[in-house]
Amino acid sequence: MNKKKQQISHWLFKPFPQNFLIKKPFLGAFVFFLLLLGFVVLYRPLEVHETGFYSFNISMLIYCAMISVSELVAALIISRTNCFSKKGNWTIASELLSIVMILTSIGISAYFAGFIMESNVSRWNFSTFFDSFYRSVLIALIPVVFPSLLNIRYAFEQLSFRTYENKWQNKSGEVPEKLININSRAKKEHLSFYPDEFIYAESKGNYVNFHLIRQEKSVEVTIRNSITDIENQLAAFPDFMRIHRAFIVNLKKIASRNGNALGYRLSLLGCDDIIPVSRQKAREFEQLMP
Repeated sequence: MNKKKQQISHWLFKPFPQNFLIKKPFLGAFVFFLLLLGFVVLYRPLEVHETGFYSFNISMLIYCAMISVSELVAALIISRTNCFSKKGNWTIASELLSIVMILTSIGISAYFAGFIMESNVSRWNFSTFFDSFYRSVLIALIPVVFPSLLNIRYAFEQLSFRTYENKWQNKSGEVPEKLININSRAKKEHLSFYPDEFIYAESKGNYVNFHLIRQEKSVEVTIRNSITDIENQLAAFPDFMRIHRAFIVNLKKIASRNGNALGYRLSLLGCDDIIPVSRQKAREFEQLMP
């Protein structure tokens, strides 16, 4: 039984592409609206009907617009707060929870939309809420789940784990070949370090945090700059790689990796942080770290 639970847990936390509705909320909401409206108008599922005020087509247009707004709000909350993931590590569990949240938002909004579109007499009861909720959820299920089904093959992608031997040797009294000089955007801040001292850099809004190892102690230094400009300043050092839109790492500091072509998670020497490799950078990373 415990083994079965471990297998389920392992599967749920596998990397998975983020739902299109969440990855691109506004475009996703527009596509969702078109799919939902087309499906309802063409097939009239679950005996949907016009309201007492408007024709069937106009009623469905307004209903679908209201529901699409609620879908957009839920998608924006998920995408901007990363409430189901950390540092961009989207998983199967994250995807399933986001689908549940979006469908719940749709079900609730459809119920309250009825107060605007139909007579509100006797609507304040559980049976009316349940009927409106489950009908709207069933109708919206296909356009909500469809983007995830397009990526279902990744749910069965095999994860790989590999450890690396650190080939960088810090010898006492040895001076590294070249000192790295980093300038801030305003040229008011300056940071210097040797290649073997650099672990990784992380973008934090308008700032970049450098994680260094000095005298066998972890040190963090913040510079006001963009991660792209820092990447350009470090371009002459082949051991440094931009593995994510927010991270640059020292490849020689990688202790292990876990994941697959959808993205890896790295353990680094000198710190306890887990750093993600994005899906877009996974292939390039595999070539450098086979």
